[in-house]
Amino acid sequence: MDSERHKGKIVFITGGGSGFGRETALRFAQEGAERIYIVDRRPERLDAVAVELRELGTHVGTIQAELAELSECDRAIGEAYADAGRIDVAISNAAAWTEEPFLDLKDESWQRVIAVDLTAGFVIGQRAARAMVETKTLGVILYTASISSLGASPLFSHYSAAKAALVNLVKTMAIELAQHGIRVNAVSPGPSDTQQSVDIVGEETMERFRESFPIVPLGRLGRAEDIAAAFSYLASDDAAYVSGANLIVDGALTAHAYSIPEVGQ
Repeated sequence: MDSERHKGKIVFITGGGSGFGRETALRFAQEGAERIYIVDRRPERLDAVAVELRELGTHVGTIQAELAELSECDRAIGEAYADAGRIDVAISNAAAWTEEPFLDLKDESWQRVIAVDLTAGFVIGQRAARAMVETKTLGVILYTASISSLGASPLFSHYSAAKAALVNLVKTMAIELAQHGIRVNAVSPGPSDTQQSVDIVGEETMERFRESFPIVPLGRLGRAEDIAAAFSYLASDDAAYVSGANLIVDGALTAHAYSIPEVGQ
């Protein structure tokens, strides 16, 4: 790990109180970020991560916000920009989900998931881009998408639709913002060991999955550190010619089309 990879950078991360967001914030702090603004709707999570970040020697800004509300997204990015005077890296990572069959999917569930997983990404990306253009910052805007953007995930039609739209939004942003030197990319995690996964399947099942996850060719769940490393790369000069991409981090899960079934003797 390069302790100066992101030296002096101002970083903004939503969903920074746990999972991918927390680990990404810690990674940027370890790699020299000057200021890190973390956004979450749970203040206790913000406080806990803030302690970890300060121990690593970075200035921390905590912003409690409900990202299902457009005005709260606007406020969050505005507070960070006003405090720091610029934004170098903006990472829209917060997510919402429910587990519902399509025929029974409630209107309010659809609206909330689209609001947090797509609309918030639009608002945060647009406002961050405006700040970068205003300060002539050659910035980076990144998103947590999902391999659910690539195909169907039964019981998660709203989540998959939002993530697919987000990946498409990234491509348009990358083209339009290129003239300002701003790069835009997404990271699509596969099945991962996060609190969200625990919430879906339960702790007992997750313990078994942590031991072995054979559906993934690499044989394990993704770790938050894997996604943090992807974000660090995409925000760095090593990725200076990478924009409009959706980086799949899934242990080769989506590389598999089909296998010839074994025929009984």
